[in-house]
Amino acid sequence: MNVVERHAIPGGRARKLEEQGFVFDMGPSWYWMPDVFERYFSNFGKTASSFYRLRRLDPSYRMYWKDDHWDIPADYEALKTMLEGVEKGSGKKLDGYLAQAAYKYKVGMGRLVQKPGQSWSEFLDWDLIKGLLKLEVFTSMQRHVARFFTHEKIRQLLEFPVLFLGALPRDTPALYSLMNYADIRGGTWYPENGMYSVVDGMFSVAKELGVQFHFRQNATAISTENKRATGVTTEQVENGRLSVQHYDADVVIASADYHFVETHLLPPALRSYTDAYWEKKVMAPGCLLFYVGLNKKLKHILHHSLFFDVDFDRHGAEIYTTKTWPKDPLFYVCTTSATDANAAPEGGENLFFLIPVAAGLSGDTEALRQAYFLQIVTRFEQRIGETIRDHIVLMKTFGPQDFVNEYNAFKGNAYGLANTLFQTAILKPSCRSKKIRNLFYTGQLTVPGPGVPPSLISGEVVAREVIKQFGT
Repeated sequence: MNVVERHAIPGGRARKLEEQGFVFDMGPSWYWMPDVFERYFSNFGKTASSFYRLRRLDPSYRMYWKDDHWDIPADYEALKTMLEGVEKGSGKKLDGYLAQAAYKYKVGMGRLVQKPGQSWSEFLDWDLIKGLLKLEVFTSMQRHVARFFTHEKIRQLLEFPVLFLGALPRDTPALYSLMNYADIRGGTWYPENGMYSVVDGMFSVAKELGVQFHFRQNATAISTENKRATGVTTEQVENGRLSVQHYDADVVIASADYHFVETHLLPPALRSYTDAYWEKKVMAPGCLLFYVGLNKKLKHILHHSLFFDVDFDRHGAEIYTTKTWPKDPLFYVCTTSATDANAAPEGGENLFFLIPVAAGLSGDTEALRQAYFLQIVTRFEQRIGETIRDHIVLMKTFGPQDFVNEYNAFKGNAYGLANTLFQTAILKPSCRSKKIRNLFYTGQLTVPGPGVPPSLISGEVVAREVIKQFGT
């Protein structure tokens, strides 16, 4: 069977920036979830270790507060001891909290994310029904955490991961405490030579299996006949000349932005969803990114750092409630050169700054980006006790408008569709077109949701659906 998978942008989102000896992953992964990637390679009789090696980070990351900072140890008992020092009894409470999170992770990542979301009947599973209350889909993350802990910093430690899911902790189901299990019990890992080493591994497996890749071609249309997709048309500019290609297909799998594929590659009559439907969708955040190369080494920096030295609730509200550019944002810094010497020239450092912002904001200008950069660099320098601005030899910015230009991202989002209760499972945009029986979708706007592991799983889910419907 001829299956053509096309991206609507050149290169896809799995990219890296290399310049002047600095190497940046375009989007470093925070929660690694090694089992998801191991599962991927095992589907082809391979092991992940054949393509890259993982290194567990210790400390896992640093959290900066207004008055101090915490280094989160990889060792679980050390973490319990640290928390016990700020809230008596919190070590034992963490055991209970993570025991519940472990169940959610087992069910959520082991079963729920594998559902294609085509019918509610998929969830008529007695074991799932019996465990529904334990999944706490009707309890908020904020309320769930508060049942165990009272200290504000411990609460923020456990609540911050859901900031990227598309809602405030008070509006996010407690099911997503499974992310705390992935973080604390699963650990924070770094793949040797960065995230792109995983892409290289997948690319190698695909080529071995005979997959053909056609890069730097923009998909411009999905051709159809009698409500069946018959192929994909692409355009490519080489040496100033435009060339058009057409690929026949028995099945089309679209892994580009779902909204873009529907609204730009299909005629209105064959779209599954209306403009009004998309406008009602709640999006996860967009982000401002800064790729910075230094000609000096930093003494007081970890691989991952979170700056929570400003008002957590206000920035969260600016992302999800008022939907405005943040006044004083939280931000994240990744310094892969603190772990991987190959990520920067000798004596240098690479820094990746990320500010989460509301999706759909207008006014993303270079002047605005530079103002934010100056703001967060000032705080960064104050917290680490070192200056960097006079040692910057490389800086690239990437913002919501770039997500639109480079990835055709709906409303410039960076993390897909928000994981709210009413945008879960069958309530997400379907992984199969409602109008074209052999057109399927993968990625962060369909099941199971945003993030590198879920998007990877979405490909596995769709592959099973294609085989079930059309055979091998």
